[in-house]
Amino acid sequence: MERETMTSTRYWPAADKEAGLQEAAAALAAGGVVAFPTETVYGLGADARNTAAVRRIFEAKGRPADNPLIVHVASEESLPALTERVNEIERRLIAAFWPGPLTLVLPVKPGAVSPLVTAGLDTVGIRMPDHDTALRLIAESGCPLAAPSANRSGRPSPTTAGHVLEDLEGRIDGVVDGGSTGVGLESTVVRVLGNTVHILRPGGVTPERLQAAAGPSVRVEGTASPAGGGAPAPATQDDDRPRSPGVKYTHYAPRGEMLLIAGDEPERLVEAVRLRSAEARRQGRRVGILSCSEHVSRYEGAADEVFDCGPRFSPEVAARRLYAILRECDRLGLATILAESFPEAGIGAALMNRMRKAAGGREITA
Repeated sequence: MERETMTSTRYWPAADKEAGLQEAAAALAAGGVVAFPTETVYGLGADARNTAAVRRIFEAKGRPADNPLIVHVASEESLPALTERVNEIERRLIAAFWPGPLTLVLPVKPGAVSPLVTAGLDTVGIRMPDHDTALRLIAESGCPLAAPSANRSGRPSPTTAGHVLEDLEGRIDGVVDGGSTGVGLESTVVRVLGNTVHILRPGGVTPERLQAAAGPSVRVEGTASPAGGGAPAPATQDDDRPRSPGVKYTHYAPRGEMLLIAGDEPERLVEAVRLRSAEARRQGRRVGILSCSEHVSRYEGAADEVFDCGPRFSPEVAARRLYAILRECDRLGLATILAESFPEAGIGAALMNRMRKAAGGREITA
């Protein structure tokens, strides 16, 4: 589906917010593609009803056509035009988490959005971002915005406007600068089937918070780890087609080869990282280490670069920093990236999901 399409990319700085929002909204209403900030990552938006505009998202990103897009709305009142129905459990989740980093996969109203948005499915993912710039842009454009992350497909998601321009300058109409994003990881995507909330992609809303909002009589699936630890078990679905982005394809990957090193015993974990780093350096490879704050000093001299991802038991800090660090690894030309694991409680589950995908499944236990 990709073709080389180069255009002049406008940059609307945060200092000129009002004029930038008006120009960006007009560009979207006219069928343009514009990157904008949300509380999770920067999104690449286009009118979800306009197939030609949505096609430009896929072309700019180099995104596979069977990877559905999330539609962003500015209010709950937009739902009747997009979906056939919203059930009671879904309404509880909306009341608890909108605006916020939660995407609901709902039955799409026929003809409501371009078939490219849904990848031909009978469902559509919808969310309301918790970001003033995003909400105003959606409202002023008058469009529900189909908006995946504003990066080339497979690359680390952008958490600044500069990251967007690194990947997409010349391929999109503009980017609205809203500073660094807050959560740093994409939204949690869920689908309610019967009395069960299925987590299709972990994200900014944790399983614990979903359970509390859904109620004790509702089951939340996709949260339990398989025996021996590891990524959350996939949620059971009614077919095997991906109804959420971030499920089927490689995502978030740096250019260097990344290895995730897991372990609960600090001494063994640090030793395993140091041994792998020494081996890679003997082979002439430039090495970067992604470390928790507590271990940074122990890697002095052990690698070409050591990155402080934040305290081990505060994974929300690592979540905010991860994509920017992976992009810095690329900028520095690091061939080997060794990453410590983080505990998988709370947002740690989403963090580890993204780290495993960035590593392409390469993981060892110390």
